[in-house]
Amino acid sequence: MRIAIDTGGTFTDCVYVKDGTIAVLKLPSTPDDPSRAVLEAIRQIARQTSAEVRHGTTIGTNALLERKGARVAFVTTAGFEDTIAIGRQARQHLYDWLATPEPCIVPPEFRFGVKERVTAAGECSLAPNQRDLSTLRKHIKARKAESIAISLLFSFSNPKNERLVAKALSDLGLPISISHEILPEFREYERAATIVVNAYLAPKAGAYVAKLEGEITRQRRGSLYVMQSSGGIIPAKVAGKEPVRTVLSGPAGGVIGAQKIATLAGFKKIIAFDMGGTSTDVSLIDARGPQITNESRISEMPISVPVLDIHTVGAGGGSLAWSDRGGILHVGPQSAGADPGPICYGRGEQPTVTDANVILGRLDTELALAGSVRLDEPRTKKYMAKARGRIRSIEQFASGIVKLAEAEMEKAIRLISVERGYDPREFTLVAFGGAGPLHACSLARALGIPRVLSPVMPGALSALGILGANIVRDYSRTVMIALGQKAFNRRDRRQDTKDAKKTRGILALLQDDFSVLEQKGLAEFKKEGLSGTSIRSLDLRYAGQGYEINIPAGPELIAQFHEAHRKRYGHAEERRSVEVVNVRVRMIAGSEPIHLPRKTPVGVDCAGAILKRKPVMFDDQWMEASVFDRSRLLPGNELAGPAIVHEYSATTVLPPGCKARVDEYSNLVIEV
Repeated sequence: MRIAIDTGGTFTDCVYVKDGTIAVLKLPSTPDDPSRAVLEAIRQIARQTSAEVRHGTTIGTNALLERKGARVAFVTTAGFEDTIAIGRQARQHLYDWLATPEPCIVPPEFRFGVKERVTAAGECSLAPNQRDLSTLRKHIKARKAESIAISLLFSFSNPKNERLVAKALSDLGLPISISHEILPEFREYERAATIVVNAYLAPKAGAYVAKLEGEITRQRRGSLYVMQSSGGIIPAKVAGKEPVRTVLSGPAGGVIGAQKIATLAGFKKIIAFDMGGTSTDVSLIDARGPQITNESRISEMPISVPVLDIHTVGAGGGSLAWSDRGGILHVGPQSAGADPGPICYGRGEQPTVTDANVILGRLDTELALAGSVRLDEPRTKKYMAKARGRIRSIEQFASGIVKLAEAEMEKAIRLISVERGYDPREFTLVAFGGAGPLHACSLARALGIPRVLSPVMPGALSALGILGANIVRDYSRTVMIALGQKAFNRRDRRQDTKDAKKTRGILALLQDDFSVLEQKGLAEFKKEGLSGTSIRSLDLRYAGQGYEINIPAGPELIAQFHEAHRKRYGHAEERRSVEVVNVRVRMIAGSEPIHLPRKTPVGVDCAGAILKRKPVMFDDQWMEASVFDRSRLLPGNELAGPAIVHEYSATTVLPPGCKARVDEYSNLVIEV
């Protein structure tokens, strides 16, 4: 049996195939030990059956956000010890006079330099001596470090010295993160920061993964895979060793799930909108598929391993509403989480977005949430009344909370669409997560998006994406080749013919680099009993630029780069020299496909799915709305707002004027 489990801030979502049908199980998360909810889910689902468990985890993300990682000894080339703290000297909040950067996760006393030097061309001009390495080992041991990060200058060109340092420190028995193994690319600060984050997370994430894998193996004779931030899964042992690849594990599953469902429904250009209990994650997917970036930041730390291009804001169903000293209402980024949770769950006492939706009638207190959670409306009204302050009524208070949360989410969608040259009117908004379909139609109207897709099982779509994800490994190396001028690295070649000839020449020149990465990937897949295919790509930039654009390694390489640059920045310099910075290979082993049931439309009448009619507030007015049971809706059914569609994993809200139809895969396609 194959089970996908996504641990969220409020619920742990599970998707699995039972008797040929996809089924969903939601359990309350256990923040003190996430593995308890995971193991309980496996116990309820698998019984005595062996299982392949695929896990989307927040253990690394939370450790980084909460700054509760390991004591890391950072080892680098002598003279560069403080680069990890100095960074790029860029202000993240340019106009905030009171903004204070987070302290570096490696204190000064844990930064160590080694006398060594490798040139930019990869020549070893100074090797570390054994006496210095012995002293280094003693100092790290005396500091009682829990993990080691090694990132030497130019180790991506020649890893010899880095290997010597790692070998000298291996007998300390600590997890060692080595830059040439995880990120053999230039930019010493970003590379060092990525390796430090990996070392910071390795003891905690490694212990969690090892414990969970051990329990699954012992109890179920099963196996464990972990979702990567890049949209593929990796074996648990790899995830434990390289946890930096899993910091956006759960949200990545949502992007993959949204793409699969939207493709089935006939939509190629989508904006994935995942609103959970703690945060909202948005991502744009066009005809090329999900976008991948190597420039993400988590808790002010750059992470340069491949990550799906996901933008996160602190607005979720559990986001807390609060007023500042001037009486101005704010929502988030703090969250009630799973414990104590929103007021309506029975333990929390501070208002949240979920509580506001209860007051507005959009969440029904007579219908169970996630199959077992009953919402307490009298308790919600009591504490909302206490917190509303000078606002005239709790309905106005609730409406204000919802509007503020939606404004924050609207900004996030604008950032990944309008601000990057995409017109949201050309896209479909795919709303999922426990709270996504509650707010999707309002956001779509504000942004001019013509339709919303509320997919089948929206509250567990991230887990569904994890269930169907491929096994993926990413490999890269910096090469620095110039097209149209003398190459400035050890290759020293000229490439100054027309674009097509240039492309053929550069791909031939880089054949060995691609082959080395592919052979490494094939060898690792072979150890896991897998066979895979490779996808090649290159990072290109104009000569003199500081950042690159990733382009598939094909015959239209140069033309595609110019077009991508024009789309991203509004212009292209087609006469300017182009540089190849990095070569990349993505190895993919396909998973067994997940088949969603497809049904023949039966007709437009959906009267049999109506549970009741009730008052719901829209635009500060109470309106009579129909409440539908989504499990009774059939393909071909049509319904119009105002309406509420209730189901096990989420609630979909149709404001007045919206029209929805159920497609053949049981998705709700809503014209706003």
